[in-house]
Amino acid sequence: MFDGKEHPQLNFHSKFMFESLKLAEIAAREGEIPVGAVVVRGNRIIGKGYNQTEKLKDPTAHAEMIAISAACSTIEEKFLPDCSIYVTLEPCPMCAGAIVLSRLKRVVFGAADEKSGACGTIFNLVQNNKLNHKTELIQGILEQDCSQLLKDFFSSKR
Repeated sequence: MFDGKEHPQLNFHSKFMFESLKLAEIAAREGEIPVGAVVVRGNRIIGKGYNQTEKLKDPTAHAEMIAISAACSTIEEKFLPDCSIYVTLEPCPMCAGAIVLSRLKRVVFGAADEKSGACGTIFNLVQNNKLNHKTELIQGILEQDCSQLLKDFFSSKR
């Protein structure tokens, strides 16, 4: 579906969101809610993840959690202060908490989550002044593509 030909002039953020979309498609093919995430340091992906809650029978196996764990393992550090996470759907409260705890510099997401979005839609955990870390936030990158993948997935389930 997302072969890159539809987006011939990918900018920096779109390039990494495109990689997240490819991971979200894998999740959809496996019957998971299609969310993908990558953690980027500089111009290099250091962690990847897609939803695997059904496969792993684990409610915490969200794309962001898997990508953050992979990134920390790659660089052998518990904090990611010079990294960005690109995710196709706005992070939920659990994932937003992990983003804060891992001290990610930036969150870039595609589609807003009207039911549990914790990066501005329902509330904004990643920029809460009461927490010890605030994260830069960019939203709406490849939003239409991210939203359409979710819509297609859920319409096929009904």
